[in-house]
Amino acid sequence: METQVPKTELDIRMKQFRERMDKDKPEWEIAIIFSKINQYYFTGTMQEGMLVISRDGDAIYWIRRSFERAKMESAFTELRQMESFRDAVRAYEKLPDTVYIETEILPLAYYQRFQKYFPFKEFKSLDLQVMAVRSVKSQYELALMEEAGRIHRRVLEDRVPQLLKEGMSEADLAVQLYSIMIEEGHHGISRFSMFDTDIGLGHICFGESSLYPTYFNGPGGHMGLGPATPLLGSRERKLKNGDLVFIDIGCGTEGYHTDKTMTYMFGKKLSDEVIAEHEKCVKIQNDIAGMLKPGEVPATIYKTVMGKLNSEFLDNFMGYGQRRVKFLGHGIGLQIDELPVIAEGFNEPIRENMVFALEPKKGIQNVGMVGIENTFIVTQDGGRCITGSNAGLIYI
Repeated sequence: METQVPKTELDIRMKQFRERMDKDKPEWEIAIIFSKINQYYFTGTMQEGMLVISRDGDAIYWIRRSFERAKMESAFTELRQMESFRDAVRAYEKLPDTVYIETEILPLAYYQRFQKYFPFKEFKSLDLQVMAVRSVKSQYELALMEEAGRIHRRVLEDRVPQLLKEGMSEADLAVQLYSIMIEEGHHGISRFSMFDTDIGLGHICFGESSLYPTYFNGPGGHMGLGPATPLLGSRERKLKNGDLVFIDIGCGTEGYHTDKTMTYMFGKKLSDEVIAEHEKCVKIQNDIAGMLKPGEVPATIYKTVMGKLNSEFLDNFMGYGQRRVKFLGHGIGLQIDELPVIAEGFNEPIRENMVFALEPKKGIQNVGMVGIENTFIVTQDGGRCITGSNAGLIYI
């Protein structure tokens, strides 16, 4: 059993959520958390159930399965067992008209089943409020992310170079990579908040495979095993002399992630022109990291950086062809794609102990995706990297 989330940590999170709701939604009376990730954040366990937070009353975690496990794992004060929503609703004499829920996550059919017993007339979103609270990490959370970063660095900078062998497939590398990550302490999964997205490790690509079109909202591509599993390494694409190897994967410890991309030159070095494009991406990462200070605005950082890049470099920057993304980095924590994002539209100032993954990358025809990604903690002196300092294009 992994370390229990301390009760003091859970109490602070609940207090901060209530304060944020009071600020943003002063009319709120009741909020309900259904998703397992947010349940874990507030209770230290993830079960089939719901966390009911009353503005003027207790927060109660109603659990269908497994109540026994929840009692073993959670330091949360109010754990109660239910067989169905019918059992839980009896504890509430009068319900308000409006409930605040995770509208980005909760399936409509599930809400309708819930509403049979909790007949709210209206629902509103609490997604941004939860993500705002989650975006600033405690020292407890930062320690877990720093451990994930240490694992990430060891695996991608020290161990992957020993794995690459001519003739192996992307899928072969993925299997070996997953094994050593578990051996090093990875928690075994990469979690995303984006709708209907399955990720095992991430992008593991040889050469032009990293330019392959995909629905995944990131600059890199992936051929995958086929249409049904487009985000796994290909069995057909084999490593050959002169390939650029592109690995963009998540790593985690006790639920908390880091994100890192490392590139390798297998067998022979790439051209000076390609290396120069990669080095520009590394410089952009470092420039953005220097701006990650409390009070800075993500949208301003994005506009400042993008405004300094010439049109030639912008061609295939942050993607390839028509498949380009409009961000330079993203928040990270219990999920890899958290708020805020280094992009237009994100105008709330950055706060100390937010954590960002910065990923400037550029697609190059017939070569693949160059660039870099690392995870940074916001400090008064700028972003502090927790996933290693290697600039990439490791020669093997």
